[in-house]
Amino acid sequence: MTLSILVAHDQQRVIGSNNQLPWHLPNDLKHVKKLTTNNTLVMGRKTYESIGKPLPNRRNVVLTRNKNFHPEGVEVIHSIDQIYDLSGQVFIFGGQTLFEEMIDKVDEMYITVVDGKFKGDTYFPSYTFKEWEVLSSEEGVLDEKNTIPHVFLHLKRKTDK
Repeated sequence: MTLSILVAHDQQRVIGSNNQLPWHLPNDLKHVKKLTTNNTLVMGRKTYESIGKPLPNRRNVVLTRNKNFHPEGVEVIHSIDQIYDLSGQVFIFGGQTLFEEMIDKVDEMYITVVDGKFKGDTYFPSYTFKEWEVLSSEEGVLDEKNTIPHVFLHLKRKTDK
């Protein structure tokens, strides 16, 4: 299994506001689709509810303490440890609590850095480039639908030699 985080955050590491993305960036949604199709997404219940339905052509896994939560088309797990039973490419998809729990356990991060400062109530945990190697950095294309500058980063955890 390869375990990665997939997130978009602004310059202050804001990831959400009132259980929604604080920006509209179709390029990022296409990026998510390209990375995650035919792979596994693990998200918390609030993140799932903000999306409202399982994302197609992916294994959607929701981590929740709620034993009565059983939406159609979704696998439900009740413990962080169950993530390690999953196979293939597994993306930790949010929200804040799950990112905080998993940031020290993942091998890679795919981060869309949104160039701006947005109001929000949920944040991505702090990280430094001392711990992470930049495998790629690609500027997002700006157009009439994507008006906010953004960069797609692919980071890999540095290992002590």
